[in-house]
Amino acid sequence: MPFLSEATSKLKYVRDRITERAVRALPVSTLNVTCIRPIVSFTFDDVPDTAHSAGAKILEDNGVRGTFYIAGGLLGKKEPDRDLISAEGCQLLSQSGHEIGCHTFAHKAVRTLSGEELRHDFDRNAEVLDSFDLSIGRRNFAYPYNQGSLRHRQAFAKRYTTARGGGDRINRGLVNRSYLWGMEIRQPESDALSLVRQIDAVVAQPGWLIFFAHDISRKPTPYGCTPDTFSVLVRYAVSKGCLVLPVRDALQHIQE
Repeated sequence: MPFLSEATSKLKYVRDRITERAVRALPVSTLNVTCIRPIVSFTFDDVPDTAHSAGAKILEDNGVRGTFYIAGGLLGKKEPDRDLISAEGCQLLSQSGHEIGCHTFAHKAVRTLSGEELRHDFDRNAEVLDSFDLSIGRRNFAYPYNQGSLRHRQAFAKRYTTARGGGDRINRGLVNRSYLWGMEIRQPESDALSLVRQIDAVVAQPGWLIFFAHDISRKPTPYGCTPDTFSVLVRYAVSKGCLVLPVRDALQHIQE
């Protein structure tokens, strides 16, 4: 029934918001984001093939690199509105100096997994990512659907250097290392282009602005943006004197 469906949707929204606030409020470890120069990181979730062919190219054309959060179970998949990156594409990203991060293997909301299922998923994705990018030390992580887990927060803190959610804020001061703030670049184009104001904000008061995107296409999905929009944001961040860095490299400047 429509009424029940609407009520269920509202209940899910409230539950997700409560969970997010609880995870943020109860960090296992924190990061004090203090920096002299503003830092901007451009990251990609799921990584459709256009994030590589268009997104990575735009970053490289501007002399910078990004972070690509890979879910091993999605590699090479063809969906109705997008194709996902292949293992070969991931290897090319790594060889070009981009960071390869973890986005789980199965791309399921982490709160739906048991502790054993989560550990198995972590290990399975690590095996895939290590096959084309043998990372030294711990990787960085991004939550599928930007949804964390209160009961599993210890597992993320132990396994990954950082984990990123959503929330559309700039990271400043003391933040949850395992639930960093992220800001989405998505359609409509007018809203995506308005994000230049967020770059102005991080320049005015230095912090760490982490953008995340999905597909970069002339005809993007509702979760993507056009190459023109993405190019404007990258070029603007560079022109304003921001340090435009992958997450792994941004951490080195924050921790100095």
